[in-house]
Amino acid sequence: MNNNEVMKKLRVALQLRDDDIIEILKLANFRTTKTELSAIFRAEDHPNYMLCKDQLLRNFLNGLVIYKRGPMPKKEPKPTTDKKDNSKPPQGKP
Repeated sequence: MNNNEVMKKLRVALQLRDDDIIEILKLANFRTTKTELSAIFRAEDHPNYMLCKDQLLRNFLNGLVIYKRGPMPKKEPKPTTDKKDNSKPPQGKP
């Protein structure tokens, strides 16, 4: 099964339109056009067929996670505690 077949099956299973797929790809900071998507979903023997590369499928899957789950919450930095600074090496006798 190649990437084009995976994209076709996901589109049907999730009932996604081209606009939805473009929006999902935007969530992963990947830009594409309807024309490129149309070429990916064409039959292999069609003159305008385009192979779906790994980068597009990877970004689609990453965007799909964000689309379904929502964006990851930003982690706040942990507050630092006032511990004794042990970064200096111990001083020897003079």
